[in-house]
Amino acid sequence: MYTVDFFSGDKEKWLVLAIAMARFYLEKGTYKGLYKSIQKTLKFFQTFALLEIIHCAVGVVHTSVLVTGVQVCSRIFMVWFITHSIKQIQNEDSVIIFLVVWTVTEITRYSFYTFNMLNHLPYFIKWARYNFFIILYPVGVVGELLTIYAALPYVKKSGIFSVRLPNKYNVSFDYYYFLLIIMASYIPLFPQLYFHMLRQRRKVLHGEVIVEKDD
Repeated sequence: MYTVDFFSGDKEKWLVLAIAMARFYLEKGTYKGLYKSIQKTLKFFQTFALLEIIHCAVGVVHTSVLVTGVQVCSRIFMVWFITHSIKQIQNEDSVIIFLVVWTVTEITRYSFYTFNMLNHLPYFIKWARYNFFIILYPVGVVGELLTIYAALPYVKKSGIFSVRLPNKYNVSFDYYYFLLIIMASYIPLFPQLYFHMLRQRRKVLHGEVIVEKDD
């Protein structure tokens, strides 16, 4: 029952976030300032997702530690090392794009896991889980990449997280070029995750029953 409670709780967390986002927009009539209004909740929820990696590692759920780790860590990176650290980009359209995508994706995903573990999976939840991602994944990636791109000028100007020589450790690190490498890493990583989901979609929607968490 621990896993059922965990996934059910995560679904409710993202529902809370979705309601907060919708309420802000309805009250303000704009998404400017939306990120600032929900950032504490988002940071908590997304950081809490590190437990998913632990669950995979210890066998609470049977899925790839690598796949789960990449997904969770990439989002934590976006939350803490991009939007939190570079406040000038928090009102960018791209931030709202990936926020909406993450929220819809997680509500759908955790609903699927919860009902599946209860052996009472409505067809619509299964259909949504293995169809929504076809559009949401690419759109989310575009949102993340555009957000990192928008951060580059501020990173270059401020030197945030960079380490310059000379220093007592005799090492250097340029966060600007690190972000360029991160952006380039989407090229090999995203297709692997995307085609993994397409394979799972073919299995599930052709009648095979999945009883384990697959990503």
